[in-house]
Amino acid sequence: MAWALRDRQLVSRIIGVDNNESHSKRALELGIVDEIMPLAEGVTAADLIILAIPVTAAAALLPEILDLTGKQVITDVGSTKRGLVLAAEGHPKRGRYVPAHPMWGTEFSGPDAASRNVLEGVVNIICDPKDSDKDALALVETLLKELGMRIVYMDSLSHDTHLAYVSHISHISSFALANTVLEKEKEEDTIFNLASSGFESTVRLAKSNSDTWVPVFKQNKENVLDVLNEYISQLRKFKSSLEKENWDYLNELIESSNKIRKVLDKKRQ
Repeated sequence: MAWALRDRQLVSRIIGVDNNESHSKRALELGIVDEIMPLAEGVTAADLIILAIPVTAAAALLPEILDLTGKQVITDVGSTKRGLVLAAEGHPKRGRYVPAHPMWGTEFSGPDAASRNVLEGVVNIICDPKDSDKDALALVETLLKELGMRIVYMDSLSHDTHLAYVSHISHISSFALANTVLEKEKEEDTIFNLASSGFESTVRLAKSNSDTWVPVFKQNKENVLDVLNEYISQLRKFKSSLEKENWDYLNELIESSNKIRKVLDKKRQ
């Protein structure tokens, strides 16, 4: 986000706030930020604050930032929204906060994971827009459009429900598959030599940072559990068809899953 704002010349100065000194130093070296400040000084000096930290930390920090805020606008990039919205609920400056979630990311973290020229055409979800001040909402909308992003509006409850299906369960599946292979296949060379591109793409998310994803699962626990129960049910169907050598049912399960192709093809159009 910082690279995109800088490359489009939408900001004149970027201030970094981070409790990790090595990350702060590296962000300066890479030119992602122009300077590092303590939280209170950074909030006071900025016009726009973007919270880009684990969601439980963001929810804990948001009320403090709102306390420091005058006319500044606050937004975020968190993968869950309801916890942050509840953290700001009832605060006299709640309107300065615009909950947002860009639907882009990689399994990597830290300043060296920052990528350029990746946000064009990406969906950015803005949640509960009616609860944000009109000028704050307008500023975030304008910046996102200038970055070439597509804005989708959604209430925070629906956001967390849908993200449990399309994002959070994918990470759990990847973590579980990686652990399964590591538990059953003890020869690392065999994994290295035989792993196909399909396996690599499936376990790619298993390289994701636990400091990011444990807070996501914690904040969205009920929705993730609901999806996980359905996912386990689907796995049992595959297991049962194999145990009973019910090849017709196995074929039916696979053909049914192929319908996802039409859904994804629509997204690309």
